Amino acid sequence: MSYEQYLPGATAVGIAYKDGVVLGAERRITLGSFVRSKSGKKVFKVTETVGAVCAGMVADMQNLVKEVGVYSKLKELEARKALKPNSVAKLMSTLMFQNRYAPLLTQVILGGVGDKPIVYVLDPLGSVISDQYATVGTGEETAIGVVEAGYNPTMTQKEARDLLVAAIKAAVARDAMSGNGIDILSIDKTGIKEEGLNL
Repeated sequence: MSYEQYLPGATAVGIAYKDGVVLGAERRITLGSFVRSKSGKKVFKVTETVGAVCAGMVADMQNLVKEVGVYSKLKELEARKALKPNSVAKLMSTLMFQNRYAPLLTQVILGGVGDKPIVYVLDPLGSVISDQYATVGTGEETAIGVVEAGYNPTMTQKEARDLLVAAIKAAVARDAMSGNGIDILSIDKTGIKEEGLNL
């Protein structure tokens, strides 16, 4: 048996629209062919203006988000202003790279609103790529096709949310390691709102 058989699957999507960012992930947590949980949470509020979603080991992501949240809060108290998404992405990247000899087995999409809405993709070694939209996980190939076909940088929050839901639903239909509902974070200048959908 190969090691890959025991890595968890997932589908996570991030989309930047004209006024903010939507991030979402499905809820199924698998270990190879075994469904470990049907109510796993893969969306995280990192700061008041930045959120993240993950694919991979949820425990690694939970610890990473706690650590990034603490360092971000300390930095905000020092600077007396909110950290921008690019600063939070760089901090997360640094923490992931520090663990390169025992990597955090998680792929991350981090998004928020600073000067403009943006999403970042981070791999387990801390590489950072900025973009307008991204997908990660075992369902990413199906999801990215839906996002690319429907994406428009001037779309509204509702259009971006609907596109995110359509992308995750398409992945769930094809990826056995994804399913059981969707959790969504909507981020704009007013803050972060969270919602859940049952499939």
